[in-house]
Amino acid sequence: MPSNKSVSDAPITQFVNCRILKDHRLQREDLWVRKGKILNPEKLFFDEEGFADHKVDCGNKIIAPGFIDVQLNGGYGIDFSQASDDIRGGVALVAKKILEHGVTSFCPTLVTSPTVIYHKVIPEIRVQDGGPEGAGVLGLHLEGPFISEEKKGAHPTQFLRTFNAGGVADLTETYGHLENVAMVTLAPELANSGAAIRELAGRGITVSVGHSMADLSQAEEAVQNGASFITHLFNAMLPFHHRDPGIVGLLTSDRIPPSQMVYYGMIADGIHTHPAALRIAHRAHPAGLVLVTDAVTAMGLPPGRHTLGQQQIDIQGLHAYVAGTTTLSGSIATMDMCVRHFREASGCTVEAALEAASLHPAQLLGISHKKGTLEYGTDADFVVLDDALTVRETYIAGQQVWS
Repeated sequence: MPSNKSVSDAPITQFVNCRILKDHRLQREDLWVRKGKILNPEKLFFDEEGFADHKVDCGNKIIAPGFIDVQLNGGYGIDFSQASDDIRGGVALVAKKILEHGVTSFCPTLVTSPTVIYHKVIPEIRVQDGGPEGAGVLGLHLEGPFISEEKKGAHPTQFLRTFNAGGVADLTETYGHLENVAMVTLAPELANSGAAIRELAGRGITVSVGHSMADLSQAEEAVQNGASFITHLFNAMLPFHHRDPGIVGLLTSDRIPPSQMVYYGMIADGIHTHPAALRIAHRAHPAGLVLVTDAVTAMGLPPGRHTLGQQQIDIQGLHAYVAGTTTLSGSIATMDMCVRHFREASGCTVEAALEAASLHPAQLLGISHKKGTLEYGTDADFVVLDDALTVRETYIAGQQVWS
């Protein structure tokens, strides 16, 4: 029977024979989609007396919300921190390629760069919905240049900056404008960082602490000023010490305002973080864990020499190093790989592994009312996976965009 046209002419698709991730558990339920949104079947039956126009048999596979990557530096030969002649084309290429890894939305990430790069690149990368042409862009993640020289990692020293103009003025001078910026990573121990954090948070931009020498009290003050994320936990920060746990101590701090939640990024590529460290973090604060790839230009390419912003990097096996050093420089992992590794290394449930790549990043960015869940009324961005958590199909707005 056709759907009831008195409410909408749009066709209704019913996904059957599937287990859907909802309310933190896999449930044997059908998924109904209309006009790019998840539909409440009860309303459909009782209010509209409607039925599905199309049925899709999922073969007992898992349906989970689409993955969201909040730290992606590039891939497939594209480096988001390079001012190429076709910046938008480069973002579009990566957006298309990551669909096969279940990513339906992402934050293109710029590492520490000269001011001229920010002024050229930032206006070119705009927030946009995903579709058959690629994953959606949620806004930029600006990682640097307001970071610690001692913990710069792969970021070039000569372009690091401090908040010497009082914080807010430095942001506009360095970045140009902040439209289409979703997140900024900075070191909270820098003088005048408090004003910058308050300004960014006040504009709805997520502030992350990272590449930092901050002690715990400096990190807590940053959270009290509005910071809510930790960039790649354990990497490029003071190691945990029992008398001053540093930024890592935010996971169990009792000085976090009750209305606030601290999330933390984890590169679960089997290289950046030892499985035991991954387990410690997850068991201390499971609801805050956000899987990120931190993938660089070389993701999807063969080993050899590539770029990350202003630096040369060498790919050896699964390792990415600043050329001629043993300093890790992002990863070449894909998000589905990180989900599988996290599940295996942490011993967590399938549900927890999937939510770390979907619900948690959506909550971090304040978009869980429309992304990162399969609740009624949310965007129908989802992945179909087998029991080994291999992505079989990717959907955006209810439309198959990869299989």
